[in-house]
Amino acid sequence: MITIILADDHHVVRQGLRALLEAESDFSVVGEAGDGLEAIRLVEQLNPNVLVLDLMMPGLNGLEVARQLSKHSSQAHIVVLSMYSNEAYVLEALGNGASAYVLKDSSSADLVHAVREVAAGRRYLSPPLSDRAIEAYQEKAKAATLDKYETLTTREREVLQLAVEGHTSTEIAARLGISSRTAEAHRSNLMHKLGLHTQADLIRYALRRGIIPMDN
Repeated sequence: MITIILADDHHVVRQGLRALLEAESDFSVVGEAGDGLEAIRLVEQLNPNVLVLDLMMPGLNGLEVARQLSKHSSQAHIVVLSMYSNEAYVLEALGNGASAYVLKDSSSADLVHAVREVAAGRRYLSPPLSDRAIEAYQEKAKAATLDKYETLTTREREVLQLAVEGHTSTEIAARLGISSRTAEAHRSNLMHKLGLHTQADLIRYALRRGIIPMDN
């Protein structure tokens, strides 16, 4: 049996995915998460074979969820489900530990195939994505200047996302289990590292970096 956790902030989407995947006799959806922080907790608690992960989620975006789980040596194979076909997103998802990248306008059979492929230890990219295109983009990206985002710690990335979602330092502290003073310190540090000065600067950066979607 292939055990699966679904992570998407839209309940109706999770319902549809559950119905689709559980139509397969050897698939079992064992949990659902509505935001990135909850997704990490559920994976660590339930240890599924596969995590089907939306790229854009509140709390913590899918790219950062994949990075943290990979860093924690999670055994869950990650299938990123996204509306974005941009090579930069695909490359970062794979670099952060995802095993598959499936576009939301793909067929249902494509997602089922992706889950089976990653559960068997293989990588999968849904058409029109291809390994050749990703490898070409990867070579080009190697010559690029280091993204300042890469200098942020895991906690600073968590604080960044919650801050651009409009949470206060007190709310961020409660969400992450830290003090308000520590949350403020992380916010100050990440602003300094990124060369930003105001909340508006931070939001513009998050939009450009793809941490939050343009329609937020």
